[in-house]
Amino acid sequence: MCGIVGYVGNKQVVPLILDGLRKLEYRGYDSAGIAVVDDENGLSLRRAEGKLRNLEEAIRLNPLEGNYGIGHTRWATHGRPTEENAHPHRDQTGKIVVVHNGIIENYLQLKERLVAVGSEFKTETDTEVVAHLIGHYKESEGLTLEEAVRKAVKDLRGIFALSIISVEEPDTIIAVREGPPVVIGLGDGEFFVASDIPAILQHTRDVFYLGEREIAILTKDSVRATDFDGNAVEPKQQRITWDPIMAEKGGFKHFMLKEIYEQPRAVRDTVQGRISLDDGKVYLDEMEITDEDLKNITSVKIAACGTSWHAGIAGKYMIEQLARIPVEVDYASEFRYRNPVLVETDLLLVISQSGETADTIAAMREAKSAGCKVLAICNVQGSMITREAEGTILTHAGPEIGVASTKAFTSQMVAIYLFALYVGQLRGRIDEEEAKLHAQELAELPLKIEHLLSDDDNIEEISREFFRSQDFLYLGRGINFPVALEGALKLKEISYIHAEGYPAGEMKHGPNALIDEKLPVVVVNTRENGNEGSELRYEKTHSNIVEVKSRDGIILSVLTENDEMSSLVSDYTIEIPETSDLLAPILSVVPLQLLAYHIAVRRGCDVDQPRNLAKSVTVE
Repeated sequence: MCGIVGYVGNKQVVPLILDGLRKLEYRGYDSAGIAVVDDENGLSLRRAEGKLRNLEEAIRLNPLEGNYGIGHTRWATHGRPTEENAHPHRDQTGKIVVVHNGIIENYLQLKERLVAVGSEFKTETDTEVVAHLIGHYKESEGLTLEEAVRKAVKDLRGIFALSIISVEEPDTIIAVREGPPVVIGLGDGEFFVASDIPAILQHTRDVFYLGEREIAILTKDSVRATDFDGNAVEPKQQRITWDPIMAEKGGFKHFMLKEIYEQPRAVRDTVQGRISLDDGKVYLDEMEITDEDLKNITSVKIAACGTSWHAGIAGKYMIEQLARIPVEVDYASEFRYRNPVLVETDLLLVISQSGETADTIAAMREAKSAGCKVLAICNVQGSMITREAEGTILTHAGPEIGVASTKAFTSQMVAIYLFALYVGQLRGRIDEEEAKLHAQELAELPLKIEHLLSDDDNIEEISREFFRSQDFLYLGRGINFPVALEGALKLKEISYIHAEGYPAGEMKHGPNALIDEKLPVVVVNTRENGNEGSELRYEKTHSNIVEVKSRDGIILSVLTENDEMSSLVSDYTIEIPETSDLLAPILSVVPLQLLAYHIAVRRGCDVDQPRNLAKSVTVE
């Protein structure tokens, strides 16, 4: 989520970097900073908590200038959002500064090692460890900045994009990528580094992206790239032809499609820093609800609207299975009007992308008036819901512009899953070995979503067969039922096709009457190998597929890879990678989002701003 901008050349660097940081504000942030070098004053650094205007005011009161430097907007993961914790961070000597996007998982071990050799740390961040580590290698072994960076990054475990400058090596920026994207801008006697293209597009259209585990060395005269071992690599240069609006969309035709493709990053950012792969332990530092309170809760009530309500239904399965606490899920718009029975040992979990949804706020206040604790899952820090709830789990999905929610939905499910694991561990329902398996499954999700996105051409081809349909039926059983609901909602929201999500087991109680040769029936029937309950659910849903087929319905099945049984009786299939039952919805919803998108585009609909809908419903 953090934003990085760097420049080396002959222009005044401060206004250039500030402008680049403005272009990255869409990523969300809670503090900002800049470090520049000039011949007269050496290294100068300014940082500020809060919005970019606070940094600009700090610079106005205490100006600085230079011809090379780096800037940063921070979304706090390690350490509170304070000026002290804002980037850039210095090394022990004060001659090297670093900005960082990502998380260093082994920073505590590295910190202990550095303290033992004399480092003194001034912040709560994991990033300061990177600066000290580079400085330590440079000073103790007499290395160049490039050599010290190359040695240091091999000690780091986690995901990170870095930009580094040193007052001792003029007109040089080192950029590093291990996970989060890094784009290098190419100019005439000047070069740029950024987290995303919009930050530098005003200055250059010639760029290349650093590959995984690659390093770029930028000077005024040249840029070159190597891998972590120092072997030269030849980056693939490209020319950006977007207009400013297209730049905001990252080259995608619509915000919705961009946001679908951002889901691997959104999931990764929501997970990072919150679960350890070493022991499976979950860390939810943003929650102010005590462990004792969580141990004593007797039930969880979930209140949400629209897509967030579907995330809540999926969450019911997660919490009940992992924490063994009964869960009820309500439409927030109905919650207070049914005079709910609430006791102080109930926990209300409210879910909202914007944090300003009027119905959800009303439900929250109803529960608080009854003495219940309230936990919020939200994408906007500082929103009304996050201010009024006792605890918050932020979904680091970044701004979601498209009205039809995509990346917010998947990151909400990830946040609920983390909460379920946390409470399950707290209440002794999950041992360490099981927790490590859950952690590993979560860690693999982003790559599995990327794999799904690579099948987009197939899904677009399938959309050709269905974009003239007038009705759709979506079916799912168990935790696949909320995916059916969400798939139907996405389609009706943006294509204006009537679509209905239904529990597969309820087909004989009404929906069978709708089936004919014109009705597409989308069935979500994933399975987890070795799970008896999953196999039973799969077999029952397979019977529903056969039942629809016998009535001449058109079957599009979302199945786990290498499923030979249900694929044989389906007209069209979309496969997802194998994962656990509880995480399967996060994968299976992605192709349904793409299907809805492509159908809507073929129908000529306004995908990003469908009629009669708003992104955030702030009135009842």
